[in-house]
Amino acid sequence: MDETNPPWTRPMPDEQFDLMRRILAAPSPVGLEGAMTYGVLKPYFESFAPDDWHIHQFKGHAGIVLDSHPGRDDLLKVMIIGHADKIRMQVRSIGDDGKIWINTDAFLPTVVVGHEVKLFSEDPENPGSYRTIEGGTVEALGAIHFADPAVRSGEKGIKKEQIYLDLQIHGENKKQQVLNLGVRPGDSILLDRPIRPGFSPNTFYGAYLDNGLGCFVTAEVARLIAEAGGTRQVRMLYAIASYEEIGRFGSRVLAGELKPDVLIGVDVNHDYVAAPGIGDKRMQPLEMGKGFTLAVGAIASEQLNRIIASTAKQYNIPMQRDIVGADTGTDGMAGVLAAVDCAATSIGFPIRNMHTISETGNTQDLLAAIHGLTRTIQALDSLPDPHREFLDNHPRLDQANPLNHQGSAKPDEEKPES
Repeated sequence: MDETNPPWTRPMPDEQFDLMRRILAAPSPVGLEGAMTYGVLKPYFESFAPDDWHIHQFKGHAGIVLDSHPGRDDLLKVMIIGHADKIRMQVRSIGDDGKIWINTDAFLPTVVVGHEVKLFSEDPENPGSYRTIEGGTVEALGAIHFADPAVRSGEKGIKKEQIYLDLQIHGENKKQQVLNLGVRPGDSILLDRPIRPGFSPNTFYGAYLDNGLGCFVTAEVARLIAEAGGTRQVRMLYAIASYEEIGRFGSRVLAGELKPDVLIGVDVNHDYVAAPGIGDKRMQPLEMGKGFTLAVGAIASEQLNRIIASTAKQYNIPMQRDIVGADTGTDGMAGVLAAVDCAATSIGFPIRNMHTISETGNTQDLLAAIHGLTRTIQALDSLPDPHREFLDNHPRLDQANPLNHQGSAKPDEEKPES
């Protein structure tokens, strides 16, 4: 690595950007994550993993885990988790007029109106076989002319019960036309927006950055560690989980099954500086383009955070401190939710417009996360005894040193020389 021009200061290479785009493009709504895990990530893992590494598969969900030292429970087990599941809309019912009424899940109703979508329908005559319907749009009112004055002025919003999918059905027996397609309640619907480079340098936008980006980062860390010769004292578990968007159920299964000693959730975060209308909430000023974020609070391990932060400082990798309160809100909670004793934390990358069709991110933040995690793993692997590092070094606030007032209120550059 060129230390004078490290990767996180440069544009993302085209080949790497294409990998990210393919991961994000995989249709993997909650419960149907196999397109991302088995269609994109498993083949990618297999393309670089040494022969003695192993991919764990599971019965109840489509999560996968790339294991660097299968069976070596004596090593420090470190699990990095991204989640493959995307928030999705679902068919709720079919109206006599051909409207397909849908649930909006974790989308605000107003952000989906007018957008193109893909509907994934299971063939009623051939269970387990799916078809794709394209060309439909999500609607609510049909036209401004049919909205009451309060909706026109913005005083009143759109309710989730008003949202429907329009397949432009017309003519006689409209409901039957939809039924003839095999569309049924429960069918998944995804926004149809590919990932594209943004206008500003090192940016990109599109749907479902949450959380294909965490899977992309996890996969790239695995590749870099494999290319560097692997680890000696650390058993790496590169995990791609499911069910995060409905309660982080998939990651807690992975933690419960493999019982990591260290767990790092990797997920998107918010660009609070750019978020409209929250200035009075005085959020931590996380910002896109200023590096990855590190969670402080909740179950975040101070020992693990110290190693990550020290490593980032050593290599001048940009990092932002994130305050998470009682819950990280990510798969970083998987260990405690699965009742597994592990040192855990969560890292992320600020994005804008989360849970919309135009989520926006910065490639240099991703590269900072990839290389920050890679260097952290190598730092853990170089410890004299990685297990004792976490057993013996819990912070002791009763041993904190007193801090006196520091004197001058002038900025450092204005202080006189001593």
